[in-house]
Amino acid sequence: MADQNYRKHTRFLPPFHFFVMPVLLINFINAGRHLWLDPTLHTAWEVVLAVALVMLALMSRVQAVTVQDRVIRLEMRLRLRGLLPPELQPSVEALTHRQLVALRFASDAEMAELVRDVAAGKLATPKEIKMRIKSWQADWLRA
Repeated sequence: MADQNYRKHTRFLPPFHFFVMPVLLINFINAGRHLWLDPTLHTAWEVVLAVALVMLALMSRVQAVTVQDRVIRLEMRLRLRGLLPPELQPSVEALTHRQLVALRFASDAEMAELVRDVAAGKLATPKEIKMRIKSWQADWLRA
C-alpha cells in the first residue's frame, strides 16, 4: 500500500462515493425534473422517495463514521494511558473526540509532546494536530 500522510489520508470508498451517491443524486434530479414537467401526486412522491434514498445513504455513512470515531476514542484513551507520563494523564480526559481522532496518526515517540501542546492550547483543531505529526502512522482500517 502507498504511504499515508496528511495530504492523502482521507478515504474514498469508490462504490459509495463514485457510484451510489452519484446515482442517487441523479435520481433525485430526475425526479425533480419529472415533478417540474408533470406535477402530479405520483411525481411528488417520486421526489420524496428520491430524497429518502439520498438521506439513507448519507445517514448510513454518518453512522458508520460515528461508530468508528467512538472506537478510535476508546483505543486512543487506552493507548495514551500506556504512553503518557503521570503528569499528562489528566489531560487525556480533557481531549475532545476530534482531537483524539487526529492524534491516532502520531507515533508513540511524539505522542507526549503533541498531547502537551494540545493541553497547553497550542494545538486545538484536528488539522493543526495532524500538520504537526512528524512520523505518520497509517490507518488503513477505516470506514
